[in-house]
Amino acid sequence: MGFILKLLVSSLAVFFGAFILNGVYLDGFPTAILVALLMGFLNAFLRPILILLTIPITLITFGLFLLVINAIIILLADYALSGFTVDSFYTAVLFSIIVSLITWILEAIANPASKKRRTE
Repeated sequence: MGFILKLLVSSLAVFFGAFILNGVYLDGFPTAILVALLMGFLNAFLRPILILLTIPITLITFGLFLLVINAIIILLADYALSGFTVDSFYTAVLFSIIVSLITWILEAIANPASKKRRTE
């Protein structure tokens, strides 16, 4: 999947997630694009460091601590962007789950032939 398509899918997921969940506010779709870009950047560079530092607690919680790391990434995006607001930590956890599910569904719709190519 190309970069532009992935960015569009992530932006739509952020936009719909903010629409569905009370407590997450966006100024509009351009802000959703910025949130998707920033979250992609933070997931690429900061998330691996956080995962490495929290391996023991992640193992003890059977991976559920990764939800906390996702919420931290969302709260950092909230802090960095003025048009994106998340009310609380728990809202950030719910938002991360919703955005992940919406992204998964939209990627399946946008690229249905990828599974067929892998199996052949």
